[in-house]
Amino acid sequence: MSKEVNIVVCLGSACFARGNEDHLNYIEDYIRLNNLDAKVEISGSRCEGKCADGPNIIINGTVYNNMTAVKLKEILDKIRDEQAVSSL
Repeated sequence: MSKEVNIVVCLGSACFARGNEDHLNYIEDYIRLNNLDAKVEISGSRCEGKCADGPNIIINGTVYNNMTAVKLKEILDKIRDEQAVSSL
């Protein structure tokens, strides 16, 4: 069975204002379009306490700071590819 992916999007005011609203929408669309619904759990957090480094997203316990759309796509592509390999 494939490993489940846990994504936590910081929705604190600083991260939200710096783009995590758009990032959350992108993640949801990406998961749906790549049929990863059953393998990915998304949740939000109020604040990760790393506001100066935001926007912050945590994926499987790893904190990604200063998230951009380009970084997010690269990370999600890697997760998608790992999930494809693990399901073979």
